[in-house]
Amino acid sequence: MAHKRIPKAARRGGLPGLRETWTRTLQRVPGKAVSFRVDEVRLPNGRKALRAYLEHIGAVAVLPVLDDGRIVFVRQHRYPVGQDTLEIPAGKLNGPGDAPAARARAELREETGYTASGLTRLMSFWPSTAFSTETLHVYLARGLKKGSPCPDEDEFVDAEILTFKKAWTLVRSGRIKDAKTVIALQAWKIKELENR
Repeated sequence: MAHKRIPKAARRGGLPGLRETWTRTLQRVPGKAVSFRVDEVRLPNGRKALRAYLEHIGAVAVLPVLDDGRIVFVRQHRYPVGQDTLEIPAGKLNGPGDAPAARARAELREETGYTASGLTRLMSFWPSTAFSTETLHVYLARGLKKGSPCPDEDEFVDAEILTFKKAWTLVRSGRIKDAKTVIALQAWKIKELENR
């Protein structure tokens, strides 16, 4: 069944010789965090193709840095990869009106128990442009104060504190593979170099 609503992806620009034009939606499966969608598009050469992707409301991630420079991570099981991962606190936005900075503060408190007196936007990026509309907003949290975590009822996480050197060793050895975590660590170090 074709849906009439033109997707956000179809309204974006692009170079005329590269642009794909939405013709119709063939399938849309709504979900709790994301919706799966299959659209038919017209290619620049006039042919048609199918594009399957996830519609995502957006998310935030927080790089929490203690006064001594160590970083607060969370360890949790990620079902899609079947492994426990070490990552920075993160979570999806709750809706179009959910301010990313406020959501970042909430996720930090929920997952680690920490609150931050300072929150600085590091960057926003698209984690996977080939199959998702997600924008991920990354923040640096400073002035941390320890409290009690209050994770969502379906969320099981343990906080771990590491130095940057140890964390980067885990990245290089392949033990930290989470993209947002790797990107946040790099962005923070680049920001520090720029501020020298």
